[in-house]
Amino acid sequence: MDKMMDSPWVLRIIALFLACLLFFSVRTELSSPNKTITSEQTEVIRDVPVDVYYDNENLIVTGLPKTVDVTIKGPMTLVLQAKASKDFSVFVDLSNLLIGKHNVKLQYENISEKLQVTLDPAMVNVNIEEKVTQEFRVDPEMNNRLIEEGYILKGMSANPATVYVTGAKSAIESISYVKATVTGEPGLKGPFSQVAAVKVLDRDLNKLDVTIEPENVKVQVDIAEYSKDLPIALKELGNALNGITINQLTINPTMVKVYGRKSIIDGLTEIPVEVDLSKITESKTYEFDVKLPEGVTKISEPKIKVKADITKVEQENTTPTVSTPSPPLEESKTPSEENTPVENTEDIDS
Repeated sequence: MDKMMDSPWVLRIIALFLACLLFFSVRTELSSPNKTITSEQTEVIRDVPVDVYYDNENLIVTGLPKTVDVTIKGPMTLVLQAKASKDFSVFVDLSNLLIGKHNVKLQYENISEKLQVTLDPAMVNVNIEEKVTQEFRVDPEMNNRLIEEGYILKGMSANPATVYVTGAKSAIESISYVKATVTGEPGLKGPFSQVAAVKVLDRDLNKLDVTIEPENVKVQVDIAEYSKDLPIALKELGNALNGITINQLTINPTMVKVYGRKSIIDGLTEIPVEVDLSKITESKTYEFDVKLPEGVTKISEPKIKVKADITKVEQENTTPTVSTPSPPLEESKTPSEENTPVENTEDIDS
């Protein structure tokens, strides 16, 4: 036995056997499914930003997603390291492409070559367009249901009144509305101001992917009580005093502004003012109160001036007076004249 072990050929045969045994043992270990599961791992890293390289001074790119999902597969250590550090990047280079539509492939960098990488999406359709900036007027808006009943929206203004919108040429050409919407609690009944965001919409009220400068404007809202101008109508009461003739009554003002609920105010055609004629005693200007019709909350002129032009008539005394007749006057004669006979003038003449 010792002699056999001392033989070099026996030792060579034993060594070859052990080598073959070790080879098949290692091969079996590597081909085992359980060993594969423990040595490899798959992870999905979501919402990885996409970098894009192009002439952003003169061009606009649309259709490119802002983020993608990255699936990495490989040795557990490398997978966990890549997921924890996130020092890789996803990008697309459009610097050599012309204006128009293109189907491009997303790329990645700074990921180990030992990892399998899958991007979702991997291919995207992009549209490269001319970059355009244009000035637009801002139209403020507000839901009228927020306004208290009896009040109306008199006007709205934005400051600044215009904004600059930058975007793809096709987007700028499709702009139909540039709005600044004011919000608030129901029951508004006075002027106020509010900072509102500017929205750029197309004809179907879809929001457009553009840049707005400035993004917010200050909106001044003017809310006031509903009013309407109506004429004054004189309503004469009673009669003028005896001996007074009223020639003319002139009112001032002839129009007043009345306030109240729209449904009531719109049904009025005039505002009556009652004038008591018995109080007109001389030619001068009088003041008479205006009685508010039902539904009217206030009036611009609570008193109306009435200028009166009158004539006073002198009355005749109709009471009869009794007069005593005086005796007729007689010519007084002297005594000599009474006794002196009248001479015949004919005898004297003859």
